[in-house]
Amino acid sequence: MGTAELIEIFRDAVITGLKVSAPILILTMLIGLIIAIIQAATSINEQTMTFVPKLAVVAVALVLCGGWMLQQLMDFTMRIFELIATQI
Repeated sequence: MGTAELIEIFRDAVITGLKVSAPILILTMLIGLIIAIIQAATSINEQTMTFVPKLAVVAVALVLCGGWMLQQLMDFTMRIFELIATQI
C-alpha cells in the first residue's frame, strides 16, 4: 500500500466524519445563536436556557438523522474492510 492509497483512506475518513457530524453541529450552532440573540435582547443570562434546547435538538436530530449517519459509518467501515481484504 502506497502513500497515495493511505492519503485517500484518511481523506475518506475525514469526509465521512464531517458528513456524519455536520447535521448535529449545524443545528446546535443555529440554536445556540438564536438563544444568544434572545438572551442579549432580554438580558437573561441563564445557563440552562442554552443547554436544554440544545439537548432537545440533538435528540431530535439523532432520531431523524441517526439511520443515515449509521449508514454512512457502515459504508465507510465496509470500504475499509474490503480494502484490507484486497491487501492481504
